Amino acid sequence: MGASNQSAPTGFTLMGLFSDSAPHLVLFSLVGTMFVTGLLGNATLLLLIRTDARLHTPMYFLLSQLSLLDIGFSLVTIPKMAAGFLQGDLSISVGGCAAQMFFLMVMGVSEGVLLSLMSYDRYVAVCHPLHYPVRMRRQVCLLMVGTSWSSGMLVASIQTAVAWRFPYCASRSLAHFFCELPALLRLACADTSAYELALSVSGVLILLLPLAFITASYGQVLRAVVRMRSAAARQKAFSTCFSHVVVVGLFYGAAVFMYMVPGAYHSPQQDNVVSLFYSLVTPMLNPLIYSLRNREVRGALSKFLNKVAFRAKM
Repeated sequence: MGASNQSAPTGFTLMGLFSDSAPHLVLFSLVGTMFVTGLLGNATLLLLIRTDARLHTPMYFLLSQLSLLDIGFSLVTIPKMAAGFLQGDLSISVGGCAAQMFFLMVMGVSEGVLLSLMSYDRYVAVCHPLHYPVRMRRQVCLLMVGTSWSSGMLVASIQTAVAWRFPYCASRSLAHFFCELPALLRLACADTSAYELALSVSGVLILLLPLAFITASYGQVLRAVVRMRSAAARQKAFSTCFSHVVVVGLFYGAAVFMYMVPGAYHSPQQDNVVSLFYSLVTPMLNPLIYSLRNREVRGALSKFLNKVAFRAKM
């Protein structure tokens, strides 16, 4: 960050999402409820996967990593926003802003890659069930997880380092409720057009290629589902695939809008709404869509609650 940011030594002021009006207080309560629901859902899923041997499978191992990323996503953004609203202090230091941006990119890129690899897991499970134990053996799962996390770390390191080479000598009022790259670039007092173009181009690799892989995988899954003879099995598979595609669409749609559509084509208000989807809504929906509806997870949850109740009676 060095000398290029000496003009902003005291950091930035974030734009809050809420005011003291009654409707905004209701919205703040709703955001808080969604945040707690997401944390509890993902933490519960992590606990069940760790404690129940029936969930020690490749699919649930990948889902546990998704839950970790979703917990991180929410913790990086929502608590700072809530604390600023409750304390009336919306400031954030330069170091805090850089850290928030870095970890947000780590979680975002890692989750995007992981979602594409999870679609491959479903493709193998449905289209090549006999080969599943070999194709999704432990070494492959570890490689998948390592690839997703390392991709996030690499992209976040590069993007954060480049972004903080620009001088931010304009107004230090950040038109966003957390430090996100597109919003920060609006404050730069240097020409960032080349970097923004490079950011859009890199989005093809970071966002569109995984999305294309997901589309191809679920396309093959749906093709196999259509050929199923059992109407009940076909309906269940369709329902599962549709819900997965909806969550993936919400995540990728928001990310593509933020990082591939030039800033001139969307407003700060739109950015706030879109960012809420992948920092709050999808982390809350993922455990519900991917796991807590499954019979195995419900059985593990029932077993765990019965065990807790039994110990409480002793």
